[in-house]
Amino acid sequence: MSVVVSRLEEFAVITLNRQEALNALSAAVLRELALAFDEVAAGDARTLIVTGAGAKAFCAGADIKELVGRSLSAQRRDAAFGQAVLARLDTLPMPSVAAINGYAFGGGLELALACTFRVAAPGAKMGLPEIKLGLIPGYGGTQRLPRAVGEARALEMIMTGRAIDAEEALRIGLVHRVADGDAVAAAVAFARGFSGFGLPALRLARDAVKRALAVPLQEGLSIEADLNTLAFQTRDAVEGMSAFMEKRKPKFQDR
Repeated sequence: MSVVVSRLEEFAVITLNRQEALNALSAAVLRELALAFDEVAAGDARTLIVTGAGAKAFCAGADIKELVGRSLSAQRRDAAFGQAVLARLDTLPMPSVAAINGYAFGGGLELALACTFRVAAPGAKMGLPEIKLGLIPGYGGTQRLPRAVGEARALEMIMTGRAIDAEEALRIGLVHRVADGDAVAAAVAFARGFSGFGLPALRLARDAVKRALAVPLQEGLSIEADLNTLAFQTRDAVEGMSAFMEKRKPKFQDR
């Protein structure tokens, strides 16, 4: 298997395990990844950690050998499939953290961008180099990168194909933390900052912020009011407010 699902305490871990190809996203790997997301969604993990096997690469991108000689209809179909697989991260019941170890290029960076959060190892390198092949990103990079770093920086990265290191990625907002050592350990430590909260509230907060970027302010405020009201109806909200009044730690049950 090129995609391995494991458990690390309360966290699910998906590992791309194709080290001979720098964990590249072949069509078969994308299909395995889709099944892995379904498996995680059906479980009780508090957070999903996504990483790559070995220290050399998180994911070096698409498998270029599969692209040569492909028909236009096949390329359009496979780009749409890749986008749909990565978009699955938005619908998981729990947040996700990309633990970027080594190279995250092309589809690999697009996978990391699809995660809720990103943590990078000190030696990580990130970029969208498709322009060097006469192509542009096809798994969401042109859409998610500007939402993460702004239009100007996204255009510069995409149109030059330049790779950036972990410190620059942190400075421009592409990653949320630079690990002191192991990226997975740092991702777990980062996830502990929110994994104790109720999943319904976390999911509603994530959805409200993501939807805000696609609508005018007044519509976004209406969405926020609706989702706030949904959160207010959960048992976790009752527990959280009761615990506050009683000066105790809440016991959320994800309901």
